[in-house]
Amino acid sequence: MMMTKQSRVRLQRQQGFTLIEILVVVALIGLLAAFIVPNVIGQSEKARVDLARANMNAISTQLEMFRMHNGRYPTSEEGLRALVEKPDNARNWTTPYLSKVPEDPWNNGYVYISPGINGPFDLISLGADGREGGEGFDADISLRESGG
Repeated sequence: MMMTKQSRVRLQRQQGFTLIEILVVVALIGLLAAFIVPNVIGQSEKARVDLARANMNAISTQLEMFRMHNGRYPTSEEGLRALVEKPDNARNWTTPYLSKVPEDPWNNGYVYISPGINGPFDLISLGADGREGGEGFDADISLRESGG
């Protein structure tokens, strides 16, 4: 099969991309990344906040079970460890309420205060920065029980 001069020229043109074509593709990928990456990162942190709230609700349920069995909530000194290891003065503590002392999604311990400011206990995650206060994803997340 013989190639004509015209088909050889066409084949040579199809063998690669020009520098301009490559730059256009790279620029388009950069623009897409600029719009997509911030949204994906924000969703990850929002999911951690939602997970912290869900975990705090589960911990709250176990604190209620502790109260029903023992007639009181763990003290601030006993902390959430009282849900894992039997405190000295817990009268009906038979089995751990939790398998381990819980940590928030940022691997920090929850702050447990009993009695709480507005109820029998306060349960707080210090957020992404692990420090009191903050804004945005660094803000504290609290579960304050009202009633008892």
